[in-house]
Amino acid sequence: MPRWSPDAALRLEAAAIPLFEEHGFGPTTVPQIAEAAGLTTRTFFRHFADKRDVLFLRDREFPHAVSDFMASIPPESSAPATVRAGLTAAGRGIQDWRQPIARRRRIVHSEPALHERELLQRHHLALAIEESLNQRGTDPRQSHTLAAVAVTCFSLAMERWLGGPTDRPFEECVESAWKDMRDCVDG
Repeated sequence: MPRWSPDAALRLEAAAIPLFEEHGFGPTTVPQIAEAAGLTTRTFFRHFADKRDVLFLRDREFPHAVSDFMASIPPESSAPATVRAGLTAAGRGIQDWRQPIARRRRIVHSEPALHERELLQRHHLALAIEESLNQRGTDPRQSHTLAAVAVTCFSLAMERWLGGPTDRPFEECVESAWKDMRDCVDG
């Protein structure tokens, strides 16, 4: 087995998903994942703290992506407009990822410990959004609220997208969730 692989984390993720689907999350072991990826267990632990982390590999990128995106928005944009633009940007290009996202989501929702980890990831994403809004000079209370709204809206959109017709654009689900949230608040 190779000692170093530049794409090891992605290979481990790709190997883990079918194993979790076939055998279940609990019975699948780290050595099985590493072997299926053609890597060592030691390599696995260089990239992940435990087997739960392999399902959340791509979520590591979110806080950096949020910060980069927020920095690109003109400073005169309102905080709600910035958040809405961020949601739209997050939806770009996601259409091609529907099947892998659905597979991962089924696994995550099959295990309470994974669902808990997903909630923690949402919390970290909300913190990244809130911090970015604070850096833009948004009132901290409004930053906190808008971050929670953004994460909830994205989550609702994801549920609608994965539960709806396969040809429905994710951006349409984001707009629908944003409108429904606004309508609930406006009464």
